[in-house]
Amino acid sequence: MDTAIKVALITGTFGLIGSILVAVVSAITTKTAVTHKLETAQAVTDTKIEELTREVREHNEFAKRMPVLEEKISVANHRIDDLEKKGA
Repeated sequence: MDTAIKVALITGTFGLIGSILVAVVSAITTKTAVTHKLETAQAVTDTKIEELTREVREHNEFAKRMPVLEEKISVANHRIDDLEKKGA
């Protein structure tokens, strides 16, 4: 074989190997970046869910206490009415 052909084959082989390596490294880098973005997005979503859960629990606690407060207000109003009747 002629030297020029050997050089061309060797150069082509190394060029092909280099291209494959660049593609593999690029794919790994892209996968890592996407994975990082997904993990960050998941962390933000988890934080938002935790905050919403806390707010719902607070609301539920408030909703449980409201009937008790309404009953106490009703009793207080009756007592005020009774006091007003006695004073009148």
